[in-house]
Amino acid sequence: MPPKISTDQRRARLAVRHSLAAPAATVADAVAGVVALHATDPATVHLSACARLAGPAVASVEQALYEDRTLLRLLGMRRTVFVTSLDTAALVQAGCAADIVVKQRKLLEQHLGQQGHPENVPEPGKWLADVEASAEAALRARGSATAQQLSEDEPRLRQQLLMAAGKPYEAIGNVTSRVLFLLAAGGRIARGRPRGSWLSTQYVWHPLDEWVPGGLPEWEPDEARAELARRWLRSYGPAPVTDLRWWTGWTAGQTKKALAAVAPVEVDLDDGPGLALVDDLGPVPSPAPWVAFLPALDPTPMGWQERDWFLGPHRAALFDRSGNVGPTIWASGRVVGGWAQRPSGEIAYRLLEDVGAETRAMVETEAEKCAGWFGEVRAVPRFRTPLERELSG
Repeated sequence: MPPKISTDQRRARLAVRHSLAAPAATVADAVAGVVALHATDPATVHLSACARLAGPAVASVEQALYEDRTLLRLLGMRRTVFVTSLDTAALVQAGCAADIVVKQRKLLEQHLGQQGHPENVPEPGKWLADVEASAEAALRARGSATAQQLSEDEPRLRQQLLMAAGKPYEAIGNVTSRVLFLLAAGGRIARGRPRGSWLSTQYVWHPLDEWVPGGLPEWEPDEARAELARRWLRSYGPAPVTDLRWWTGWTAGQTKKALAAVAPVEVDLDDGPGLALVDDLGPVPSPAPWVAFLPALDPTPMGWQERDWFLGPHRAALFDRSGNVGPTIWASGRVVGGWAQRPSGEIAYRLLEDVGAETRAMVETEAEKCAGWFGEVRAVPRFRTPLERELSG
């Protein structure tokens, strides 16, 4: 019979390993506990890290990202931007991003050919490779640059494409962002410090091997996927294999091969079969009751595809239609409500179930701490969810 690991045990692991029951000592520890921070919304990086620190401070996160450069913002799993440690970034680069580059380059070549620019793009493949090389050379000549500066140096980045043709949201745009996407996903360039505040989405680009001297360690793709699967299981296991495949964006074959190298143990979860690392079968002591306010797109609720064991019946209120989570309130390993920041700075919240007087008091205290930490900063989630919209008023 497979070993039994209860939902309570899964929640205990989540609490400890994600630095929610007790704060992490450093930003690096906070990031390592969840493998990677979601970075599609730049605010999430800072809010997720600070939610896991005893002394939350944007300056600490910026120090790690832009001064020490021990963390890197890069494109990875599911074509999503993440922030990881450098060693994890190397795994993501070889095990996820490399495949994305191949698919996205082919797609862009098709778009260039189908939209009929023979006078500008006679051979889409050669044209694109030449523009990529030219844009990278322009960046190296400058040392760092914005997308606009690079399009001034390499005018072909302004080549226009009709996107989503025939749909209500069709638009004409330049290829600039898509070429930079390919260069970044290919590990050739990196996002540096944003222009403006930590809420900005406008980044200054750098050659990766200059931003991180010497570049990232190189991995064979299969070995990188195995190590990334091991790290995910350490942080998010035990869990069904479908959760790992969803989180990584791998094919069924890639997932199977990675797990064969890791050799996890099959376990019996309360809601079906799962996998755990062979040295992770013993009981984890349940921590004292805890409460956390996690931001939109936080890596904890976004770490699994099957979420009923911690989310319960609250999906409709807390997720948008595309599967993006909004701000959530957690109590001892379960989602019990949601929150939002109002224009006044007030942290408004709603509990979606009866949690008892003791937990309600902890939630109120945490809301006050959250408002104090934000101060004069106002952060509106990039993806709005039903309860967040309602509470933000």
